[in-house]
Amino acid sequence: MPDLSRLLSPSSIAVIGGKECERVMEQCDKMGFAGDIWPVHPSREEMRGRPCFKSLADLPGVPDAAYVAVNRERSIEIVRGLAEMGAGGAICYAAGFAEADAENEGSGDLQRRLVEASGELPIIGPNCYGFINALEGVALWPDQHGAQRCESGVAIITQSSNIAISLTMQKRGLPVAMTMTAGNQAKVGLSQMGAALIEDERITALGLHIEGLDDVGAFEKLANRSRELGKPVVVLKVGKSDEAKAAALTHTASLAGSDAGHDALFKRLGVARVHSIDALLETLKLLHCVGPLPGRDILSLSCSGGEAALMADAAQDRALHYRPYRAHEARAVKAELGAIVTVANPLDYNTFIWGDWPAMTCMFEAALAPNFDLCLLVMDFPRDDRCDPEDWKCATDTFIAAAKQTGARAAVIATLPETMTEEIAADLMAKRIAPLCGVDAALAAAEAAALIGTAWSKPPSPLLPSTGSPSRLADVATSTLDEHESKTVLADYGLVVPKSCIICPGPMSGFPAHLVSDGLPGMEDEFEVLVDNGPLNPPFALKALGIDHKSDVGGVVLNLNNREDVNAAMKSMADLTDRFLLEEMAPKPTAELIVGVTRDPVVGLMMTIGAGGVLTELLHDAATLLLPVREEDVRDALTSLKINTLLEGYRGEDAADFGALVANIMCIANYALDH
Repeated sequence: MPDLSRLLSPSSIAVIGGKECERVMEQCDKMGFAGDIWPVHPSREEMRGRPCFKSLADLPGVPDAAYVAVNRERSIEIVRGLAEMGAGGAICYAAGFAEADAENEGSGDLQRRLVEASGELPIIGPNCYGFINALEGVALWPDQHGAQRCESGVAIITQSSNIAISLTMQKRGLPVAMTMTAGNQAKVGLSQMGAALIEDERITALGLHIEGLDDVGAFEKLANRSRELGKPVVVLKVGKSDEAKAAALTHTASLAGSDAGHDALFKRLGVARVHSIDALLETLKLLHCVGPLPGRDILSLSCSGGEAALMADAAQDRALHYRPYRAHEARAVKAELGAIVTVANPLDYNTFIWGDWPAMTCMFEAALAPNFDLCLLVMDFPRDDRCDPEDWKCATDTFIAAAKQTGARAAVIATLPETMTEEIAADLMAKRIAPLCGVDAALAAAEAAALIGTAWSKPPSPLLPSTGSPSRLADVATSTLDEHESKTVLADYGLVVPKSCIICPGPMSGFPAHLVSDGLPGMEDEFEVLVDNGPLNPPFALKALGIDHKSDVGGVVLNLNNREDVNAAMKSMADLTDRFLLEEMAPKPTAELIVGVTRDPVVGLMMTIGAGGVLTELLHDAATLLLPVREEDVRDALTSLKINTLLEGYRGEDAADFGALVANIMCIANYALDH
């Protein structure tokens, strides 16, 4: 991994270029950077009150960090000079490299030349803004931003400089210690940047806004290291839509890969994925304050039945659980609220004791005392320009006191995000209470924190194999096996398949068929013997080999009981093929499943398990896993499906044999890995 320590925490900075460098100097001055800044410009005498140096050779020392903001050809020369003098690292601002290759032939070659010129010098970019280190006042950043100095906080990396600017402008109380843009990742990938940032003891969590992964192996190392350090990673991954994929390609030249593949990768590694900027920020706040949640049991407290119902509905499709109060817990809460209030979760505690600080404190202590994984107080904060916020402080202050007394993991939710002022959020953060803005984003944050905690409670997944070069894999010769060949090779791996054989009829006028091959040992005899007296037991299924979606074209006939039935079925399919698969029919299944493996160019082998048969396209009920996979992962995937209701035995039907089902799926996974 490249050493970014000098670049990220410099004592000296060289800025090479014109107006962008002037802005970098301005932002460093505003942030209170205490080190040396050396502007390099061939014709200017000074820049923001500092004397300019004509060239790198004239600098008074070797810079720890350099901001290179010249044209792309000149950037290559400057980077070579920085590498030769032993600089600590550089930000390459210029665009027009690999991200522009589709429009400008040769742009990719420029990026290759840039990397070659850099030698051992770490480069961030090209085509990026740089970074802001709010811990030490370093702003290698050519624009305005909203970052503030802080002593600890989260780190955020994004492939979009404009998104980075927006994230620094948040007024939600989130302490952002490091903001970094990745650009084209020509030399240093996003995962390597993240790995460097989380080693800083002042960083509490890492947020990523990504369009595509630079290196799955490096990302896997980042996720595993974050787990070791107890610093969770949250990802906002774009690219689900075709339009977003196209935008990502033109913007950063990222290899996006499949969305399902990235989902499977994140879940495997205990990385939480969110789907909006709001959810990203709220999740980072929750993780900064209370860390990953040990489980999914949450408590909601509000003084309104309307808010209680809102919270209940908002969690309906999330992996969260409002655990009911147990009998003794409910009695303790009711003793504080009185006979009129119904004790439930979500809890509407009403306003009968509103403003009675001792009573509210005792009520919240009783409500928070059970070991919920997260306790949420829903607040309808008033406008501070028209109302007196003191009337609401009794709820937040007594809730904070109760959380401290009980040791509960706690958060306060503003029903309307805009009513959570920055001052309120900062005050709550200082007391280790997560200030969450908006019901949906807050519950997305709780779900993400629970996903990380649940994943971290299990042993780490086995390391992923190298995916190889996508371009090289595209040239590998492939062949397609028919159904009989497929079942034969999978049976060698232990997959249970029906007994079968291939029937090859004679001339088309020569029915009934008599030639039998490729099937059962010693059964190269008459077709009549095979069907009437042989080891295959009726009823039979007859399938036309070599045809996709056979049932759509009449290529499958079921429930055949004798040679006359089989002959008639072959005649009906004579125009489809001259090879047929004759199989024993399996008994009526508990449920039908589809299991498939594909190779994703980014994440490697993906196994999809889902509802099969006619339900495949209808339900879209599937789970995706990356190989290699453990038996417990397969079992978890099966239980996550809607069709699991059938597998468990529905309306008196027998349950599926989960052990056998998992074992057969593992046979398919093992074959895929070996091939």
